[in-house]
Amino acid sequence: MDDVVIIGGSFAGLAAALQLGRARRKVTVLDTGLPRNRFAGHSHGLLGHDHKPPLDILAEARRQLTRYPTVNLVNARANSVSGGIDDFSVLTGNGESLGARRLILSYGITDQMPAVPGFAEGWGTSIVPCPYCDGFEVAGQHWGLVWSGLQSHNQVRLFHDWTDRLTVFADGHDIPPDIRADVARRNIPVVDGRITEIDRHGGHNPTLNLDTGPDVTVDILFAHPRNKPSAGLHESLGLATVDTPLGIALKADERRETSMPGIYAAGDLANPGMPSVTTASWQGAIAGISAQQSMLV
Repeated sequence: MDDVVIIGGSFAGLAAALQLGRARRKVTVLDTGLPRNRFAGHSHGLLGHDHKPPLDILAEARRQLTRYPTVNLVNARANSVSGGIDDFSVLTGNGESLGARRLILSYGITDQMPAVPGFAEGWGTSIVPCPYCDGFEVAGQHWGLVWSGLQSHNQVRLFHDWTDRLTVFADGHDIPPDIRADVARRNIPVVDGRITEIDRHGGHNPTLNLDTGPDVTVDILFAHPRNKPSAGLHESLGLATVDTPLGIALKADERRETSMPGIYAAGDLANPGMPSVTTASWQGAIAGISAQQSMLV
């Protein structure tokens, strides 16, 4: 039996495995090799790894984990979880059954691409969600923002630290008059109508085709599609969740323990605030340490 099975081997899961491996706890990490930021050419904001491809950072992390003999990295999906604290059972897609005293869920979320031709193809390059991740590289350029709800109003205010040139695309949303007035006060144009297609010109400079015309080209487009957990294990376990403007997140306390004793959660799956590589790594480390300390006798 493992001390801990970690489901999801991106930044949060590997950070948890590192802490547990250094404590000489027996750990298995299950991962499908499909991290959320695999579409991005570079990752930004992670101390010591700024402007490196995220897949390269993860590959180096996995290489470093090989020096810990109690950590086992397995390329497999977790199909189901049963049992309780000190006696969890995880059935993998390979047909293997793993026993564990603790579980860490870090299988992340999946962005749900809208049915707009060109959107999915541009995701991570010409269409991005996070100014902290990608804003510096395109500072001072013409940004576009696809309105996704009231939270977009804060984005309008936030983006001013990077650029004075912003165009808001309502994309069929009914922007409240008071918010529309505030956006106008900031000399930010609002383009009404729905986006019907997005044409790309190389890595950036997407052109948005609108059902009301004319087309509008920007240097970079920020958008926040809805997301959902990458697996449904939390549902079968009946774990508590919290609502966010774009989806749901697992509820976890300050030590990353969920509503079920012995199960911890970290990374985008359990982050109702601002998802980032730095936050995922920090949460993963806390989850690993918390799981280890919960097993002390």
